[in-house]
Amino acid sequence: MRIAIVTGASSGIGREFVRQIERFYKELDEIWVIARREERLQELKKNLSTYVRIFAGDLQKDLVYKQVLNRLENQNPDIRMLVNAAGFGKTGTVEEIAAKDRRMQPQMAEVNCCGLTEMICLCLPYMSKGSRIINVASAAAFCPQPRFAVYAATKAYVLNFSRGLGEELKEKGMFVTAVCPGPVDTEFFEISGTSTATVKECFMARPEDVVRKALIDSRRKKELSVYGKAMKGARIAAKIIPHRFLLRIMGRLDHIQFEKNREDTEE
Repeated sequence: MRIAIVTGASSGIGREFVRQIERFYKELDEIWVIARREERLQELKKNLSTYVRIFAGDLQKDLVYKQVLNRLENQNPDIRMLVNAAGFGKTGTVEEIAAKDRRMQPQMAEVNCCGLTEMICLCLPYMSKGSRIINVASAAAFCPQPRFAVYAATKAYVLNFSRGLGEELKEKGMFVTAVCPGPVDTEFFEISGTSTATVKECFMARPEDVVRKALIDSRRKKELSVYGKAMKGARIAAKIIPHRFLLRIMGRLDHIQFEKNREDTEE
């Protein structure tokens, strides 16, 4: 039985991967979807021709991993693609976020880093030549970011882990692609809030476009998928400009946005 597995499948980029993936792998028997909101997964299932198997659970808890592992052991499927799209972020200084909820940033690391890593470790024994892993990172992985420090650090982990793992799996004919989009028009910002909001809005991409490029880049065995000229430029800038200067620029932009928000509030 040939399957694909997608985490974070109830919304945003994860949901879009599920929608497009059956066109990428026409011979799939099932798509396994993992997310907390079961009602959204059920709705997604109704709109697909490939059979969708639902695992409703929280990647910060052991139960969902046990459920997936049990099904893998029982059915011994051939995993053709694993997409790790689950994750979240929160805008603000480390101190500000911790003052409101001291567990939020550790939980961010648990989902964005530990959850992704555990899912890969579960699935690797069931992958074979030609199998692909897509890990959703972020353009935030290219450089440290003030007021987004933990999130950017977790995505740097995803990017570097993907590259290292990809090199390990090449000899087995398996390929890993890290997807590093800039701002994407999803529910992400409802949770994260916005910092330099006007700047982000200028570069907002559609999830359909980001996912389509990611699947094409995965097919081409690319280690990195970056959508849009602006984000490609950001990647180059992060390579050639010292991070201390980039951090200074981002801090300045954040200050300008803060002052603008304060003026709007006073009006």
